[in-house]
Amino acid sequence: ELQAMGFNRISLGIQDFDPQVQAAINRLQDTDQIGALTQACRSAGFHSVNFDLIYGLPLQNRASFQDTLNTVSRFRPDRIALYSYAHMPTLFKAQKQISVTQLPNPALKLELFQCAVEHLIAEGYVYIGMDHFALPEDELARAQRNGDLHRNFMGYTTRKQTDLLGFGVSAISQVADCYAQNAKDIPSWAASIEHGMTAIVRGLTTTLDDRIRAEVIQQLMCQGRVCFAAVERRFGIQFHDYFRDALSELEPLVEDGLLTVEDGILQVLPNGHLLLRVIASRFDAYLPKQTSPGLLQLKVQ
Repeated sequence: ELQAMGFNRISLGIQDFDPQVQAAINRLQDTDQIGALTQACRSAGFHSVNFDLIYGLPLQNRASFQDTLNTVSRFRPDRIALYSYAHMPTLFKAQKQISVTQLPNPALKLELFQCAVEHLIAEGYVYIGMDHFALPEDELARAQRNGDLHRNFMGYTTRKQTDLLGFGVSAISQVADCYAQNAKDIPSWAASIEHGMTAIVRGLTTTLDDRIRAEVIQQLMCQGRVCFAAVERRFGIQFHDYFRDALSELEPLVEDGLLTVEDGILQVLPNGHLLLRVIASRFDAYLPKQTSPGLLQLKVQ
């Protein structure tokens, strides 16, 4: 029915295939059922099937996560989103059921991430950036090769400068320079819809500074480089003056061999592509400029 309505891509929230991990996060699901669903999506004509995986979940270890990766390889989804688990029980009530003693320590969490990256690349997946991988023939990988890759709050996409409309619970819409979010609980969302109203509960309009920083971060996330002159022409700024603090904060990352800043070009080096989030955060006015302990100790094989 979804395919008949025009949907052509689908994402499945796998998280982890290990039964013990699934039980710990209350996400029990049968592996064979996931396999059948994946095949059904392809038979129905979906262009791309994505699996969401999360590392850093309770009870995860190197062996169990490797088994999950092996199962993923068997089903061979077109895309994979590999997310880091963030434990925020004050914001997400369901996380209060998770014991912090069951969470992997930072060293193990980093090891799980590195294990996943090495496995997926060995299996032929292309590292798109940040937390996304795709098979070489997927349109996301083709967009990266052609320089057409774009990123919005939903992740990487091949569609540039398009408005996004979100209809469901907690969904976010973006129209031009405005963002709006629907109610995050079902009763409030349903009550608005039943009364013929939109379910929007909050929104914002971006400032010029937001848009300048978004453009720089966009170039980093998608092309791995920023041309200072291009940003200056578009926004009428002097890059070195406008981003003096950010460029200063990047100096340790330059020393670590993650990027270069030369001749008006910020170029992310191969080792830096796995840490794009750290590099881009230097240009984000809303994030603390601190690096998680041990993050830069990642060894890229």
